[in-house]
Amino acid sequence: MTEPRHRLPYSAIVDRPPLALPRNARMVIWSVLNLEVWDIGRPMARQLLPAPNGIPALPDVPHWSWHEYGMRVGFWRLYDLYRRFGISPTVSINARVCEDYPRVAGACRDAGWEFMGHGFEQRPIHQEPHPDATIARSMSVIERFTGRRPKGWLGPGLTETLDTPDQLSAAGIRYIADWVHDDEPTEIATKHGPLVTLPYSIECNDITMFVVQHHEARYWTEKCIDTFDQLYVESVTRPKFLTLAVHPYISGHPSRIRHLEAVYDHIKGADGVLYWNGEQLLDWHEHSRVHA
Repeated sequence: MTEPRHRLPYSAIVDRPPLALPRNARMVIWSVLNLEVWDIGRPMARQLLPAPNGIPALPDVPHWSWHEYGMRVGFWRLYDLYRRFGISPTVSINARVCEDYPRVAGACRDAGWEFMGHGFEQRPIHQEPHPDATIARSMSVIERFTGRRPKGWLGPGLTETLDTPDQLSAAGIRYIADWVHDDEPTEIATKHGPLVTLPYSIECNDITMFVVQHHEARYWTEKCIDTFDQLYVESVTRPKFLTLAVHPYISGHPSRIRHLEAVYDHIKGADGVLYWNGEQLLDWHEHSRVHA
């Protein structure tokens, strides 16, 4: 097993030469839509209601159906939002979504959205008896459904074991989003060659904002806009990247969807902003590295 510090040497961002985006662009917005399957036979991935009498319920019907609402209703609000803004998000998807919710997965596939591996179902990768087999199964199911093998991976709950980067690179994964250590794409060492890390966010993420920190929906707009505005100022001297990660059962709720829309409304008024998916970020990074 290899510890993270042995995969990734320290690098201060001020010591690196500035990157260059095409067409003199200043920023990249990476929109990530997380689609999951919560197995009713297991404890739910997240909870809003406290456990009755302090004893977790199993089956946990209210939280299973909270997630189900996202797949039946919330997803379609987000689907409409992305289409209206002309954004093709990266779909971070449990492979089992392709089997349990083919209507949802098919809409993403038919829209041409990128599929990023996100485990087979919403279960931490370190709790899987055989993580490498879970990775292989996830990749195969997505490839069979879409006709394309995913290039990217986000662990369920951003979970990994110390061996996960090696297992992912062995399975053909070329970028991961679990490592939130930098503003820019970086590379980590694996037994099978370098693996690119893309700057995902647990700050501008609706789970953090609403489920963990319990902020009001309008604060989502404020924090995301504040983040964008600061990065946009900094992008005068070096390009910046902002990831907006959402879930249908959270941001697809009628009380929140307009607050996400307000973020994109604010961003669309800025010049030099690209809306890329993970694969486009990866291709740009690899091309820049070759021509550096």
